[in-house]
Amino acid sequence: MNQKGFFITAIHTDSGKTLASAILTYALKADYWKPVQCGEPADTDQIKSWLGSEVVCHPERYRLQTPASPHFAAEKEGVSMRLSDFKLPDTSNNLIVEGAGGVLVPVSTKETIADLIEHLELPVILVINHYLGALNHGMLTIRELKRRQIPLAGIIFNGEDFQNAESILLQEAGCSCLLRIPKLESVGLEQIRELSTQLQWNH
Repeated sequence: MNQKGFFITAIHTDSGKTLASAILTYALKADYWKPVQCGEPADTDQIKSWLGSEVVCHPERYRLQTPASPHFAAEKEGVSMRLSDFKLPDTSNNLIVEGAGGVLVPVSTKETIADLIEHLELPVILVINHYLGALNHGMLTIRELKRRQIPLAGIIFNGEDFQNAESILLQEAGCSCLLRIPKLESVGLEQIRELSTQLQWNH
């Protein structure tokens, strides 16, 4: 497989971005990078815990302690963030980049995660977890990505299909479902390895 890089974003906080990132990192034998971490425990530490010490995790550009949106956490901690601060890690390996929150979460008072995606010039893999409101949030996210002409490489669904939302979202997105993550009683390397075998890149 040729070198690949993907930006992992979602329609909601706690949608399963970190688990999806772990699965993709394992499947692609990729490096992992979280540009902005807000709050603890850190997602980078979770990736290391699941995948082991051999996974290459590049240090966050900003590691903030406040569990809030990046712009608020940075303001509270006296940090100024600009898109020009962010540069992809120097690696010849595949790279999985995990965002914070959804695409319109502010990085600063003027810039959002969507602006960061454009700045890094990576295609998106969108994580959609099923809940009441997910259809609306999913459609809004997909349409914003389309409006900006950000390539959408695929969708990962998390949980049980709610009100047949998946077919509507996939039709709107015009891309494939890469994976469906079931409800898991526990998460570890065994579950991540199994789910990585279910990825459907050409589905």
